[in-house]
Amino acid sequence: MYFCPSIFKAFPALVAAESTRQGGVSPIPYHSLNLGKSTDDDPANILENRRRFCAALGLMPDQMAFSRQVHGDQVRVANSAGTAEGFDAIISRQRGLLLAVSIADCTPILVYDANQKAMAAIHAGWRGTVGSIVSKTLLKMQDLYGTCGEDCFVFIGTCIDECSFEVGAEVAAEFSDDFKRYDPSTGKALIDLKRANEQQCLDFGIPAQQIEKSPYSTVLNNDLYFSHRKEGGITGRMMAVIGLL
Repeated sequence: MYFCPSIFKAFPALVAAESTRQGGVSPIPYHSLNLGKSTDDDPANILENRRRFCAALGLMPDQMAFSRQVHGDQVRVANSAGTAEGFDAIISRQRGLLLAVSIADCTPILVYDANQKAMAAIHAGWRGTVGSIVSKTLLKMQDLYGTCGEDCFVFIGTCIDECSFEVGAEVAAEFSDDFKRYDPSTGKALIDLKRANEQQCLDFGIPAQQIEKSPYSTVLNNDLYFSHRKEGGITGRMMAVIGLL
């Protein structure tokens, strides 16, 4: 049902997890733990799936703070549960909140500032990555909470893998050569979203040993994770969540 990043295990009051597609009630093609309201799945199934996921973490769905994501670079400051519009990152120091982002190929990033007890949940697709949403989120945390890189622990979650994320020249031009390679057989570029978002963490001063990257791929491990690209756009959504009890 979910995967817990090992990078956060030293913090017993912290809840951090990335859901899988298993353990829910949704039928094909959303089988089975679809948590995304933006799909055409029966809303009753989504509510039950969210209840099951939150219950497994010892929480309730009404403790979640989330947003309708738009593949942008805006950061929401959440002091209470509920939804908002137009944000792809959420930050908070409020205990009892579960910050949540929805994913199905884009990169989820969870951040915990162990000194200031501040958290972030970030949704970074290719547009958000190019727009430096991770950097902007960390700078917002620095401005509001006094966050420093050396105090942060980060999980870069499951997303479309580099060998599967084939893009055309227009998208490839947005990325540094450090995060792309060309496939001579197709003439297309392959983008490494995990590495690109990791670099924004490193640039903020977060030590490499305090960053964990998921070993999984939404495409290569499609039995465990939803993939918008592999499944032709008709699929469910996972969530990556973080909160302080």
